[in-house]
Amino acid sequence: MSATTPAPGGGLPWAAMARLTGRRLLAAVPVLLTVTFGVFAVAAASPFDPVRQYVGGDAVGASQETLDQLRANLAQAGSFVDQWWLWLGSAVTGELGHSQTMRQPVAQVITERLGWSVLLCAVAFAVAVVLGTTLGVAAARRPGGLVDRCVTSLAYVLEAAPPFWVGLLAIWLFALQLGVLPAGGLTGTGDDTVTAGSLLRHLALPAAVLAASQLPWFVLYVRQGVGDALREDPVRGARARGLRERTVLLGHALRSGLLPVLTLIGTRVPELITGALLVETVFSWPGIASATVRAATASDFPLLAALTVLSALAVLAGNLLADLLYGLADPRVDHDGM
Repeated sequence: MSATTPAPGGGLPWAAMARLTGRRLLAAVPVLLTVTFGVFAVAAASPFDPVRQYVGGDAVGASQETLDQLRANLAQAGSFVDQWWLWLGSAVTGELGHSQTMRQPVAQVITERLGWSVLLCAVAFAVAVVLGTTLGVAAARRPGGLVDRCVTSLAYVLEAAPPFWVGLLAIWLFALQLGVLPAGGLTGTGDDTVTAGSLLRHLALPAAVLAASQLPWFVLYVRQGVGDALREDPVRGARARGLRERTVLLGHALRSGLLPVLTLIGTRVPELITGALLVETVFSWPGIASATVRAATASDFPLLAALTVLSALAVLAGNLLADLLYGLADPRVDHDGM
């Protein structure tokens, strides 16, 4: 069975999916090597000295011998190529180095914070996809109508609004004026225990703001895709056969109109990461964002390298997911040619 032949149950054959995944995993290796090499190259060109920033004010009275010894302990000695190669060898074994800013192993920093970032991004992305699809379909039913004008206007406004501005506005309205939701963090004042109820209350605002930053793209893509599908001959034929409008819309137009949206899922991952960085900072969410900001401002290159690899992996995984979903929805796509 070829990659362009539908499987018995429809969709992309499992063998083609496996081959595509294997090729992407092999291609990810040089990409990650290049990304990490670039991080250390930029670090070498930076005017900031991570050792002196690690020591702080004590660096003024420290001898050069002490600084050199500390540089060796922090794996900052030698050229940036030597540092990159040493870091790479350790990373392969799972040792990502020590974060100077967090005063913890990099692996521990990521383990403690990654889950909260994944939760926030997953909830926000799911809300954006579901709500964007619903609003896009509603707008596409009657182009130029009242619903279409309201939905597209809202989409353009949200597209132009920076996520941090929307976050600050949400805090002012829902936390300060109405007092219905907390302004940030993960727990209330004086409470160190995270319960399901407190998690939902603290997650609501940042997830809603992050979803709002992704919503316009899904609304506009679904509106355009479904609108074009409604003008295609198969959909017109379904209407001519007397099928209900709901069946025509959901069973024919929506399936065809969602194909471009599947490719959008992968391309939105970098924007989702950037939005999460801003939203987590505004709402003091205990995810990767605060660690990223601290690592960038303090030239914490071991932590920055690990976080850059995570971001690159997320982008690669998003593109792979988009291709697999597109193949499942449209088995005519030749994934062996990718």
